[in-house]
Amino acid sequence: MSTYKIAVFVGSLRAASFNLRLARALEKLVPADFKFEYVSLGDVPLYNQDNENNLPAPAAKLKQQIADAQGILFVSPEHNRSVPAAIKNAIDWGSRPWGQNSWTGKAVGIVGTSPSAAGTALMQQHLRNILAAEGANALTTPEVFLQYTEGLVDDQYNITNEGTRKFLQGWVDRYVDWIKKFNA
Repeated sequence: MSTYKIAVFVGSLRAASFNLRLARALEKLVPADFKFEYVSLGDVPLYNQDNENNLPAPAAKLKQQIADAQGILFVSPEHNRSVPAAIKNAIDWGSRPWGQNSWTGKAVGIVGTSPSAAGTALMQQHLRNILAAEGANALTTPEVFLQYTEGLVDDQYNITNEGTRKFLQGWVDRYVDWIKKFNA
């Protein structure tokens, strides 16, 4: 395969999102044949089964981005010890209508950062459980529970702490192998 398209879901809608900064930093660590495509979640309406046979345009676009991707990457904070609403809503739209689940068979990576010392451990576990029910193949190890500190990612989206950069590069290398395994 000449190019691997990765659909990136950032769970925070904040303009200055720590997780968006982390996603941009991870993008700099992947090989040149991996291309990130950021999925817009802010304009996707709340899932409503009444609309699943006539998908709203943002939901149809989301489903197409999943279908076109060779891999999925979730980079998300933890909201109230679980998955942010924007991520859960995207999963709901992607899984419907019945028999047209876009997540089935997709190779997935999950990372996240938070100012909390626990990082995003509970969100990641909940997200893995949800994605398993949808037939997605989430990378389970290594896990990334990253405490965000000011300056961890600079304005050019470089990881400033060398130990953290090496750890994340190791995760990225494993994720790249995971994507290639499911697209062989």
